[in-house]
Amino acid sequence: MQENDYARKIKTYIVSMPSLPTTVAKVMEICNNPKTSPTDLDRVISLDPVLMGKVLKLINSAYYGFQNQVTSLVRAIIMLGVNTVKNLALNTAVLDKLSDKSGFRALNMEGFWRHSLCTGVVAKLIARKRGVDAQHLDEYFAAGLLHDIGKVPLNNILSNEYIRAMSLADRERIALYLAEKRTIDMDHAEAGSMIADAWHLDGPIADSIKYHHSLDVYEGPNEIIVMAVAAADYYANREGIGFSGCLYPEKLDPGIYEKLGISKTWLEEIDSLVSTEIEKASVFLNIK
Repeated sequence: MQENDYARKIKTYIVSMPSLPTTVAKVMEICNNPKTSPTDLDRVISLDPVLMGKVLKLINSAYYGFQNQVTSLVRAIIMLGVNTVKNLALNTAVLDKLSDKSGFRALNMEGFWRHSLCTGVVAKLIARKRGVDAQHLDEYFAAGLLHDIGKVPLNNILSNEYIRAMSLADRERIALYLAEKRTIDMDHAEAGSMIADAWHLDGPIADSIKYHHSLDVYEGPNEIIVMAVAAADYYANREGIGFSGCLYPEKLDPGIYEKLGISKTWLEEIDSLVSTEIEKASVFLNIK
């Protein structure tokens, strides 16, 4: 099979993927309006009892750690903010669509999602270290959690080729995305960007999916989030938390640490905190 045939096969697969639920699409639409109120968001999510139940389950999990149970969705929205609840709804919908264990042939599903959780958690810790407003912390988490979604179609429909890409990366000690380009003529960031387009994802999530391996060409308003995701991805791969298929991640440019306001030393000192936060965040994978 020629390389352009691989790309065509991936595109066909992505086009045929089920779209996000109508409710989630509406949530994203109204949240793009700066005048959206908690009542507006409550009205939309309440139309989907399953989604509402999932959001309330997440809000009452150890991930947020509220002392008293929150039973009112509108109260939860007021407490967490419209943006955070939007990301909760989006995360649950995407995980629903991409968590089919039968499709994971080359990569191990549990390892893949643990890597993704770690990336989301560390990106959020970087944001907290930077003093980012609490209502925007989950933007970092969502961008990190979903940064590698392009690996799902590569893994599902080109599993033999993907195994070859991982073998090439291991043999030549190069980053997996470089081996993907050589083996399939498309890397997971490109495939992920196609999913983001198909599902009308935008902002920091879409930018992080597309540019977490190409910060040098990124020009946009979400530079810090994309950098935080790239740093978190590097950390997860270097520490071997979960398994993304990449054993030899590219080292980060020192300028990235400087722009993020963190040091390599700080990243080396957060291991126990990361483990705790991953366990709390694992509720996202068990929300079905």
